[in-house]
Amino acid sequence: MTTADVVIAGGGIIGLATALELQAAGRKVTIFDRGEAMCEASRAAAGMLAGTDPENPRELRNLAQLSLRLYPEFLAGVEELSGARVPVRTTRTVQGLHSLPAGSAPLSEAEIQALAPGLDPSGWQFQLIEENSFDAWDLAEALPRAARAAGVVVREHTPVLSVRGGKYAVQVDTSAGLYSAGAFLNATGAWAPALDSGLPVFPRKGHMLTAELPGERQTSCVLRTGKVYIVPRGNNRYTVGPTVEDAGFDKNIYPDRVHALFQKALELWPTLGEGRIAESWVGLRPGSEDGLPIIDMTDKHCWVATGHYKNGIMLAPATARLLAQWISGQQPELDLSVFRCGRFTEVIANRT
Repeated sequence: MTTADVVIAGGGIIGLATALELQAAGRKVTIFDRGEAMCEASRAAAGMLAGTDPENPRELRNLAQLSLRLYPEFLAGVEELSGARVPVRTTRTVQGLHSLPAGSAPLSEAEIQALAPGLDPSGWQFQLIEENSFDAWDLAEALPRAARAAGVVVREHTPVLSVRGGKYAVQVDTSAGLYSAGAFLNATGAWAPALDSGLPVFPRKGHMLTAELPGERQTSCVLRTGKVYIVPRGNNRYTVGPTVEDAGFDKNIYPDRVHALFQKALELWPTLGEGRIAESWVGLRPGSEDGLPIIDMTDKHCWVATGHYKNGIMLAPATARLLAQWISGQQPELDLSVFRCGRFTEVIANRT
């Protein structure tokens, strides 16, 4: 039986970021992924570090603030270990709300047009937010390389089949054989209930697209409302998303959904109609019953981190730091009670 200090199921951003934290603390970590690392929701994300989005649930505020503080260190570490750059693509967001928070002054029409020529302000009030974004595809290429360079063993196409906690260790059954570890983390996203029965986490399918826009009328700001976002990627390319669909584990791309998403983007920024759809894809985001992450200890030596929904990229460094502290026997620096499984006790009981 092979041994490791910590075994992690799930090679997305949560699993890999946690592995880096644990490895830096001197732990020997092995990650298993049913497919390729960073190939599911992490790669499909828009890469917005939207910690100050006024529409975020208030319960996320402290976790998001910690993550934003950690992000420069996190990205610098990934770049140093991997030798690959993860450049910041945008630094400002034009946020549209039906009504602005008290004391906020809306952007004027002239300010709006200077930031995003041709943007249609109908039905929205806009404010300018200082907020970074990067291309999730850049991170998807760099993060697995960084983990391997740090000494993490990354086993792709090797699913975890079952987990059994014991008094002193946990036994992990994988398609490559049995492993014994001092701790286990379930970070398999939408697939987490397969290893932790009863978790109220479901795949939330999202179509995304890239649009190419020729000409001089461009924007360097993220454009975002509660209906759609448009994220500049450089070279006159924009990521547009998302749809939100309850479609199980269906990963098929449907042209009508892509077209409807593009139409939403055109309603906000008609200028984009001068361009074309260059590519489209889907992601299965792990959504919990109440839309908040689940970060908890589920059994002796066993933890789970899932349910980050649309905010996995943004919340990863903080989630990783807190999990690494907890798994290492320290008190997490933030109170995680709002993210514990216990809040779903009644929901789970009603289903069983």
